[in-house]
Amino acid sequence: MLTVGQVAEQLGITVRTLHHYDEIGLLRPSERSASGYRLYTDADVTRLQHVVVYRRLGFTLEDVALLLQDPQSVVEHLRRQRAVVAHRLEELQDLVTAIDRALEREMDNQPATPEELKELFGEGFNDSQAEAEDRWGDTDAWKQSRQRTAGFTKQDWERVKEESDSIHAAFFAAIDAGEPPTSRAAMDAAELHRRHIDERFYDCPPEVHRGLGDLYVSDPRFTATYDELRPGMAYYVRDAIHANADRQDS
Repeated sequence: MLTVGQVAEQLGITVRTLHHYDEIGLLRPSERSASGYRLYTDADVTRLQHVVVYRRLGFTLEDVALLLQDPQSVVEHLRRQRAVVAHRLEELQDLVTAIDRALEREMDNQPATPEELKELFGEGFNDSQAEAEDRWGDTDAWKQSRQRTAGFTKQDWERVKEESDSIHAAFFAAIDAGEPPTSRAAMDAAELHRRHIDERFYDCPPEVHRGLGDLYVSDPRFTATYDELRPGMAYYVRDAIHANADRQDS
């Protein structure tokens, strides 16, 4: 037989709780010592184990008393408890899934990190952005671009890259087909380029686009970037941009 203190320690409850269970008749120790102290038998401890489990499952003391009045075996009580716990686990798993989905939505709405941008656009992307800010940081176009892209998520930048790749593919197709920069195919590719900038970064009417095309051949760094894709592509793109601007003006 165990004393109140031993039972409390064994089941992780307080002595005060055991006294309360005794007072309300939920769990009265079967024995007393010669000095009148409470002593708990194995059967008492088993009953207390059921009380503790039911309480942890959220049952009130009144509900627990009714459950224990039911003439069930220990095995039947344990099966009932297991079924309740399994149901709670399913509910908690559903809750975890809901939290994960909410977390995923929140993370998807976060601006892309420098690491994610480097992953998408290559090692030099962040350096090129810093250099561009040094050169054009005071211009309205740069300020507008920074304002628009400040909240771009990784998914937004992935779409930007997909659009950019499609524009390059359109220029490649025109070049490979032997189309001149003044051809409809080349001008259509230039118009895709202009709209991409206008919708994603800053206002880019045809005249602004002309100036950007000129920059592609006047700045060796831009020229090298395009010519790495296809030799002579910088001049081809510049001429297609001018031809498209003339088409827009007419």
